[in-house]
Amino acid sequence: MDRDKYVLGADFGSDSVRVLAFDTEAGTVAAKATCRYPRWAAGRFCAPEENRYRQHPLDYIESLEACIKEIAECIDPYHIAGISFDTTASTPVLTDRYGTPLSLTERFMNEPDAMFFLWKDHTSIKEAERINEVAHSWKTDYTRWCGGSYSCEWVWAKMLHALHSSPCLAEAAYSWVEHCDWIPGLLSGNTDPHTIARSKCAAGHKAMWNRLWGGLPERGFLHEVDPLLDIFDGHLYKETVTADRRAGTLCKEWAERLGLKEGISIGSGAIDCHFGAVGAGIAPGTLVKVIGTSTCDIAIASCDDIGDKTIKGICGQADGSVLPGYIGIEAGQAAFGDVYAWYSRLLSWGISNGSADVARETILSRLAEEAARLPLTDKDTVALDWFNGRRSPDADTTARAAICGIDMSTSPAHIYKALVEATAYGSRAINERLAAEGVKIEKTIAVGGISKKSPYVMQTISDILGTPISVLDSDEACALGACMYASVAAGIYQDITEAQKRICPGTGVEYLPDPERHAIYDRLYMKYMEIGRQQDIMQSI
Repeated sequence: MDRDKYVLGADFGSDSVRVLAFDTEAGTVAAKATCRYPRWAAGRFCAPEENRYRQHPLDYIESLEACIKEIAECIDPYHIAGISFDTTASTPVLTDRYGTPLSLTERFMNEPDAMFFLWKDHTSIKEAERINEVAHSWKTDYTRWCGGSYSCEWVWAKMLHALHSSPCLAEAAYSWVEHCDWIPGLLSGNTDPHTIARSKCAAGHKAMWNRLWGGLPERGFLHEVDPLLDIFDGHLYKETVTADRRAGTLCKEWAERLGLKEGISIGSGAIDCHFGAVGAGIAPGTLVKVIGTSTCDIAIASCDDIGDKTIKGICGQADGSVLPGYIGIEAGQAAFGDVYAWYSRLLSWGISNGSADVARETILSRLAEEAARLPLTDKDTVALDWFNGRRSPDADTTARAAICGIDMSTSPAHIYKALVEATAYGSRAINERLAAEGVKIEKTIAVGGISKKSPYVMQTISDILGTPISVLDSDEACALGACMYASVAAGIYQDITEAQKRICPGTGVEYLPDPERHAIYDRLYMKYMEIGRQQDIMQSI
């Protein structure tokens, strides 16, 4: 009988889950499947006007089941050696004593605050402000390793907000779990808050976990933030694991539900963009830009190079969060493709729902064509990309966007051009902060939908950064990264470096900067930075 040669990589995105089956003998993707979350697609449990974005755990379960069953029709499921998962983050949920999300209990099955809080949920601004207030006056600044500022997008703020917003949850809540930890725990039959494998990636970047202070922030700090956090005292964790470690093996119940054999390796989970960076072949000196509705910029540095140095204004740094043995560094923009989607919605206002999506795609395609033909001058319209607040550098979820320099001659294409440039200026601001903090960037690889679909956007980024950008020759970087880690956890490859060599697809298209355009963009970028400074002043008034 042939040996187990397939590994599965499951990538839980904002709207759907994608599963890849990789054939480690042939070195190719053997099958893939995608399934959208039905409740999420229907807008349930969400209130965009309040920046509330919640997802029901059944969406994850049902979509994963559908994908794996589809995969099993294409390959022999009894030759699957292992599976690993990545998810958006921070995407946490309150659980009971057994690690069951409260939204899976009858009492709270329709309670939005009992759902998983999607990464882009911004309902926890006040809670994040309180965490920062205490952290910056406490004997230990627990925000030291997350850029000096704790975000409303992260777990402690979200779980505290859930308890504030729905006090009835406090009676039932025992612990919380990140999506990337819950899925491996569920399939391996261990969701116990005390023993479930906790991702070093999610813990280090989103929960202020650090080995220097023995794990999570101390009880006294959390109590000072809010006594409600005492609920979790002794119900969480001190130890974390890197993604090359097993979370367990597929339990009997889930083997039967998925049609797989019992006992296959279940890898520990991690954040989607971190796995995407691994799937893109990240190495020291490489910046991987995951470009979609938002962006996530991932780099790594050796412990010898960076040591205990903290990088100001980023989303965080954590030992082993991307590759074991290296410091993982994360930055990003809260809105990128979301900016273009917002503009297309404005321009398609009044179009019936049945044809709106098609109209928006047509509008964006035409805008890109017309914007590419516009001249580039020092007097061009300049925009600010903070439509969802500012993530990096220097997080501020209250920051707002702006469009400056318009008049009666300004066309829709002029505004679209300014919006695309604004997102690229935001990328440049991140690169400049990393460079100023001593992070070496010698190569940039782009992954994600926009990198494959929009040459105009990618060329603009290259012109504004003044550096070449290579695009990964695959649409599935995150799922490929999950396959790589699944192969290591299953023992097929010795370590993640070997897995990258065997599985990484390499790059295809490369965008090269135009020196003349870059010189003009240098001057426009200074205007962008000044608009940002003025906008910060206006927000403070």
